[in-house]
Amino acid sequence: MGWQGKILRVDLAAGTCEGEPLDMGWAGEYLGQRGLATKYLAEESDPQADPLSPANKLIFATGPLTGTPAATGGRWSVVTKGALTGAVACSNSGGQFGAELKFAGWDMVILAGKAPRPVYLLITDDDAELLAAGDLWGSSVWRADQGIRARHTDPGLRIAAIGRAGEAGVKFACVVNDLSRAAGRSGVGAVMGAKNLKAIAVRGTQGVALNDPERFLAAAAATAAKIDADGLTKSGTLPMLDVTQAFGALPTRNFQEVQFAGAGKVNAATQQAVRGSDGEPNLIANKACFACTIACGRISKIDPGHFSIAGKEGFTHASGGLEYESSYAFGPLLGIDDFEAMTYANFVCDKEGMDTISFGGALAAAMELFEVGALTLEDTGGVALDFGSAEALVAMVEATAEGKGFGAELGLGSKLLCEKYGRPELAMAVKGQDFPGYDGRAMPGMGLAFATSNRGACHLRASPYGSDFSGGAIEDKAGIVKDSQDRIAALDSSGLCAFPTFSLDHIASLLAPALGGEWTAQRLNEIGERIWNLERRFNLAAGLTADDDTLPKRLLLEPAKSGTGEGRVCELDRMLPEYYRLRGWNPDGEPTAKTLERLGL
Repeated sequence: MGWQGKILRVDLAAGTCEGEPLDMGWAGEYLGQRGLATKYLAEESDPQADPLSPANKLIFATGPLTGTPAATGGRWSVVTKGALTGAVACSNSGGQFGAELKFAGWDMVILAGKAPRPVYLLITDDDAELLAAGDLWGSSVWRADQGIRARHTDPGLRIAAIGRAGEAGVKFACVVNDLSRAAGRSGVGAVMGAKNLKAIAVRGTQGVALNDPERFLAAAAATAAKIDADGLTKSGTLPMLDVTQAFGALPTRNFQEVQFAGAGKVNAATQQAVRGSDGEPNLIANKACFACTIACGRISKIDPGHFSIAGKEGFTHASGGLEYESSYAFGPLLGIDDFEAMTYANFVCDKEGMDTISFGGALAAAMELFEVGALTLEDTGGVALDFGSAEALVAMVEATAEGKGFGAELGLGSKLLCEKYGRPELAMAVKGQDFPGYDGRAMPGMGLAFATSNRGACHLRASPYGSDFSGGAIEDKAGIVKDSQDRIAALDSSGLCAFPTFSLDHIASLLAPALGGEWTAQRLNEIGERIWNLERRFNLAAGLTADDDTLPKRLLLEPAKSGTGEGRVCELDRMLPEYYRLRGWNPDGEPTAKTLERLGL
């Protein structure tokens, strides 16, 4: 119950689709979604395989609470070896797709090999088949979605697809579902493109059975009542920009600064304000994922008079609007305060399937390379990559999505880009993955979280926010980061969203009536720790080492120029040894035999 008990195996090379029972022993140890899919990946894939080779597997996974009435029970993940990082990748998304996959009767879809020609996977309850997608190849996510719907005349289809970025091998290409929700990070869309897989379309009518429906609904109602998300409902995540700006943790101009003079032009107030051109605000409406009462998603419309859409088709309608990370990545990180240009860049990333954070990180690195003379106008095709240039943002987001001109260079990601042009220290990334919108000098706990994240720099793998914003002691950061990493690993495996900050007790209260058996916070914490160590072992086998648990020299050696962290660097050397100790790892960052035995690894 809760689990459907089935996985769909797709051999893209042979063109076959076959179901098999879910390993319920593994399900008890790894729960679902992130944890369970990573277990399958680790058991069935060579960690040293090229991420873009047929040997790498691609897994679409749900959690046991996905598709249930539990508040925010709409999450699902793509798990693979990441094209951007070469590390384990688990990219989480919302929308409606994950619930529909569960309704069709499947916990996971495991895709192996490479199709000889472009295909898409159609799943209708127990039936699955690979269909030709030659006419869809070369199209955007939006066009592919439209084309598949027209072919099958089923408005209930839920579709996850790649755009031209995934086809072109952009290292940070993502998988976009429901037109504007994304499994965004680590390059999972590039892996999908390398397999000649354009999309997965699913229609399910089976529902999700629960062990004790009456008790589950009572637990779900009690849990939903604890959600305090009025701020997220009203303004989404964008108000965080005012918080980091005031605190001095808002990365600006490729982390050269920590506060942005134009912050007031790229915040939630700007998104909601009436503009002069058409008398309407940028923000049109909210959007909710499956079973979510928060509706933190933004639906926006670009000013019809803005230069970014002049003479272009397909951008006059409303679509996914800016949230905090995208606004940071297209605004302060680039020194840009043109909100409409930023919204346009967000539309293009949704349309063509690119991670907004990593695109912004790559362009910010390129702007600094241009600033210091490592890049010239000849290199960039005549586009001046000046900080603050909205024109450069618009030109480069288009070129990157198409893999053309200097856009093909940006598509390498900031790490490879900066290495190519001789200034590797200008890439603000960990394990090749670009930083979200928090500076580790003012927020040392987040600095440690970035350095130790198994999938590269990530703001959703740990939760030291409260400690950092309240000025908590640096001696406490390692424990806070480690404990929250374990909790979030379990949460990510359940099918619930991270935004309500559910406690493990809350999650256990839902799992017990959904699945049957005894579920406690202690059991979930151990599951989370097991998942974290499994991911670590995969990375070590892939060739990563303790040397990869670090931060760019800028954060370690260059003091912040203003804000709460003024005059400070991120003291990673004070936190990392304690973190390793608490993890039960040796000084080389390797889990000890005792730790592995305790966790059944």
